[in-house]
Formats: sequence, structure tokens, C-alpha cells
Amino acid sequence: MAACIVGWAHTPFGKLEDPDIESLIARVARAAVEDAGLAVEEVDALAIGLFNNGFSAQDFPASLAFNAVPEWRFRPAVRVENACATGSAAIHAGRDMIAAGRARIVLVVGVEKMTATPPEKIGEALLAASYRAEEGCVAGGFAGVFAKIAQAYFQRHGDQSDALAMIAAKNHAHGVNNPYAQIRKDLGFEFCRSVHEKNPYVAPPLRRTDCSLVSDGAAAVVLAAEDVARTLAKAVRFRAAVHVNEFLPLSRRNPIVFEGAARAWSEAYASAGITLEDLDFVETHDCFTIAELLEYEAMGLTPEGKGAVAALEGWTRMDGRLPVNPSGGLKAKGHPIGATGVSMHALAAMQLTGMAGAMQVPGASLGAVFNMGGVAVANYVSVLEPLR
Repeated sequence: MAACIVGWAHTPFGKLEDPDIESLIARVARAAVEDAGLAVEEVDALAIGLFNNGFSAQDFPASLAFNAVPEWRFRPAVRVENACATGSAAIHAGRDMIAAGRARIVLVVGVEKMTATPPEKIGEALLAASYRAEEGCVAGGFAGVFAKIAQAYFQRHGDQSDALAMIAAKNHAHGVNNPYAQIRKDLGFEFCRSVHEKNPYVAPPLRRTDCSLVSDGAAAVVLAAEDVARTLAKAVRFRAAVHVNEFLPLSRRNPIVFEGAARAWSEAYASAGITLEDLDFVETHDCFTIAELLEYEAMGLTPEGKGAVAALEGWTRMDGRLPVNPSGGLKAKGHPIGATGVSMHALAAMQLTGMAGAMQVPGASLGAVFNMGGVAVANYVSVLEPLR
């Protein structure tokens, strides 16, 4: 039985006053079900996405939503984790429950509380998404890992600092229109390309504007079997949902070619019976600007080594050939690890139901989400369209 997205809820992302993950889960759990037009008693199961790795003293979050919605007591609930792709992994878990016939309506919540953690511990926690045996001592933490990738890419294809700045500027321009975004300010290309007090190097050649934000937040989607979805006010179906995992050590692969991501995109196109040209927009995982550039190449928007062309020529802006990250992406919206993949799917569903407000891509009827964990280790591609 196929699953559809039939409702959603989303906190703002940023440094939030919510004290813990429990309070963040409570903000979206009931709200998403109500948005779907369902009663909370109709939810059969829950999947909670949380990366944690030290961000929260409270782990084991599967039943936390029960505290806010006691009607869910005795429902099956599971915690799912797959690094920065945790949210998409939780969505896949929910889809699998429905496909197996074990549930007809599943609530998926992604959550993270990061900003209460001391900065030096944040870097250490995130570095766990790399292969510590070889990459655990990289200066600059996870930013340092992606900086080394950028250095290798520049050595092979030339200095692309301006292209990275253009990606950052594009995403910040898009983020102005996102009411959930952590930064709603159009910083401009010159600010992003220059190194200065407000935009220092974090790990050269990556500047502060090349790095996604440390964030708190939660997002939720309600998944329903297709026959249930057809009785509800809105529904978005998965035309394809692909998950591909890659080697964890960068030494086992070419770090400047996201082969796992390219495989996931290729399988998604084949499963959906489409090409890239059929898509109206993409929400992609810009944890760092170099990641978005490499993802242009992985999705087939440009050949390998030519991702800068898409950025510099404006292909991925709202008025370009393929709007990428109309939400502002992780760069402007923020990146609370466990919430990110769920957020991306919720925002894509808003686009496809004409409910994205100022973020709306006119006439959007087919969109895609790419969410990755680690350096393109866990790769998830969803192709989404309205249920007709």
C-alpha cells in the first residue's frame, strides 16, 4: 500500500526558547495531525527522527510524544537515526509500516536541540558522522572535512569560491520568504564572497556563509495509505523514494564525486519514469555550499566539474531553469540534524499543494528532495507530486 503526505507542522528553526526535544516534539505532533484533518486517535504508529550524539541528555525519544498526546499510549513508536539524513530515514520507516500493512496512518517527527550545547562539543558531536578512524582529527571538525573536499575540487577544477558564494547568496535570498528560516536576510553576493569580520574563514576555503547553521527545531509529517489520503483535503504522493548508502571512509572513494548520491538520483528517475527536466524544483542538502555544488553534478544538472556554471549563471534561482532550495535550504533555514529531512519533505509538500506562500514556485507539480547523511554516505531521493 503506497503512502502519501497528508499533513504537516513546522517550528521555526534557530536558537529557540524551547528547553528540550520533548517540548519541540509537542509543538508539532498534534498540530500535524490536525493539519491533516484527522483525529489523534486515528494515528496507528509513530516514527521519531533524532540524531542526538550528545546534544540532548534525554535520548530514547520514541514515546516522548505520548506526554503531549496521551491518546497515543500503547501505539508502536520507534526512534530512527541516519546522521543528517535521519529525517528521511524516519519517513522511510513510516512508509515501510504502511507498505507492510502494519499501519494506515503514521506520524513522523524529526527533532534536534543543538544550541544549548557548548560550541566545542557541537563540532565533536557532528564529526561522529564522519569516519573517525581516518577523519576524526581533521581540524575544523565536519566543516574541516568539507573544506578538504573543496580544496581537492578546486585543485582539480579551479578555484570556485565565487560559485560557492553565489550558492550562499541564492539560498539567503530565497530564505527571506521562508517564515521558518533561521536567517531571513538577503546577504548578497559581495558579502558572501568576501572574507571579513562578519564572514571569516571557518575552514579555508569555506567561509561562515558557506556553512549551514547550528539550529533547534522540529518538523512533522503525517503519512497515510493512499485510500485514506483520497478522503482528505490534501495529499502528496511519493512517485519515487530511493535510499542508497555509500562507504563511510572517504579514502574508499573519490571525495569530489558523490557517487552514492548520483546512484540514488538515477534510481529515482528510473522509478518515477522521469528525467531531471521534468522537475519543477528541488530541495537539496546544502550543509555546506560545496555540497550543493557537488549535488548539481550528482543530480545531472551539469557534468562533473561544471557545477559552478549552474550557480554562476543563475540556473538554480527561483526564476532559473530549476529552482533549487526555494526554502533557502539548510544554509538559510537552519540544520537541526534530526528535523532536516522531515522539514524538506514538508516544504516540498507545501509547494505541491500551492501552500508555500511567498516561497511558492509558480505551477509546481513535480518536485524532488535530496537529503544526505555524512559526506553523501546515506543518500535519500524522493520524487513527489500531488495525489490526483
